[in-house]
Amino acid sequence: MKKLIPLLISSVLVAGVAACESSSKTSADAPNNASETAQVPAKEASQQAQNDATSETRKNQIESDIRAREQRNNATGGDDKRDSDDLESEVRGKLEANLPASRLKVDAEDGTVTITGTVPTQEQLNKIPALAQQIKGVSGVKVDAKVAPAQ
Repeated sequence: MKKLIPLLISSVLVAGVAACESSSKTSADAPNNASETAQVPAKEASQQAQNDATSETRKNQIESDIRAREQRNNATGGDDKRDSDDLESEVRGKLEANLPASRLKVDAEDGTVTITGTVPTQEQLNKIPALAQQIKGVSGVKVDAKVAPAQ
């Protein structure tokens, strides 16, 4: 019982936060829709984002959030069908932790994830589908992102 109450409270808080977000983006400068082009980041902003995203604390936090959502989803029996907002948030978190200095927007519908925006290197662009597929419930990945090195 002592562990159930904090789990329920944290689940409600996570659901509330996820419901307040209109879209999942890896940075404030990521595009708002698939037809919008992301701005190329400044070198200083890119370096700061990379330092923030690659910190061990941030990675642990993102992985913990993903595990909590998966546990909540498993408890409700919805392993086959995941909520689009959960998929967007989890994929965005995974990309944010593993692709520093990226400016990506994630949209999900019926298990298919569409990722738009920019990444600084071709290597990071190539990692996107594999990282997105690591999230339970992702059945397909469409990558419309482009390489745009920091200036």
